[in-house]
Amino acid sequence: MGDVTLTIGDRRHTVACPDGQEDQLLRLGALLDAKWATAARASGGMNGERTMLFVALMLADALDEAERRPAKIQDEVLLTHIAERLEALATSLEQ
Repeated sequence: MGDVTLTIGDRRHTVACPDGQEDQLLRLGALLDAKWATAARASGGMNGERTMLFVALMLADALDEAERRPAKIQDEVLLTHIAERLEALATSLEQ
């Protein structure tokens, strides 16, 4: 087990993680820290716990939006399939 120290806002947090996961945990901590200033303003600067709640809500909103948006790859596959079906239909109508 490794320990990683994350700095989120003005606080440091030491978190244990499986060996090899340190870089991922640091990236996640940086993501939280990047939202901190906006969340602190939104929370009215009340306290760290409330600010972290706003960080979580902002990330949950971004995740929800991403899950609702279809992936480009799926769109391209679908369009290719539709084009192939239209071509086959056109060919059968011509015959």
